[in-house]
Amino acid sequence: MTINERSQLAARNAVVERIDTQLLITVSGPPGCGATTLCDRLATAIDCPYVSGGDIFRELAEENEISLNQQIAEADTTDSIDRALDNRLQQIAEKWGETDKPFILESRLAGWLAGSHADLRIWLDAPDEVRIQRIDKREETQAEMRVREVSEAGRYQSYYDIALDDREFYDLQINTARWSKDGVFQLVRAAIENYDRKADEGAFKTPPVEL
Repeated sequence: MTINERSQLAARNAVVERIDTQLLITVSGPPGCGATTLCDRLATAIDCPYVSGGDIFRELAEENEISLNQQIAEADTTDSIDRALDNRLQQIAEKWGETDKPFILESRLAGWLAGSHADLRIWLDAPDEVRIQRIDKREETQAEMRVREVSEAGRYQSYYDIALDDREFYDLQINTARWSKDGVFQLVRAAIENYDRKADEGAFKTPPVEL
């Protein structure tokens, strides 16, 4: 789904309670964690743009005139794909971080790439068996999901010295298996609406990512 298609989908979604905020929010997590579902609903409620790393990855494949599967295979053999993707996401975060307008960035490294521009960093997860069940109807198989996760973790460690299991700087970490889709949304909504910049005593520092 392209960025434009996501915007059109958000416009067609049922009206939800409005969230009034100017925060730049990052959402991260492994496949099947519920990130897309949450981001779609947040973008509608906040009425703000939402960019997914998956969208940018597909755009890069189109620009390179190769299939998505070819690009996935190439990403395992060269760092150029990951670096191009992450560089573009970082530029997007920097651009929106300077506008003082609400924005949502979703990718595995979104919290890292947004750096000090991020106002709220969210990590979503769920037990493996739950995530596998959620992606069961997608094209990716269980084995492919596990291979991709291991491959990505290794690449991030090698390229940027990022350990995906280092999550201390996330402001919210949610096991989405414990709540319904609406329940997860309401948890995040409460965090956004109860955030008081004047009462904020400081986020954990995010190490800079050299791309």
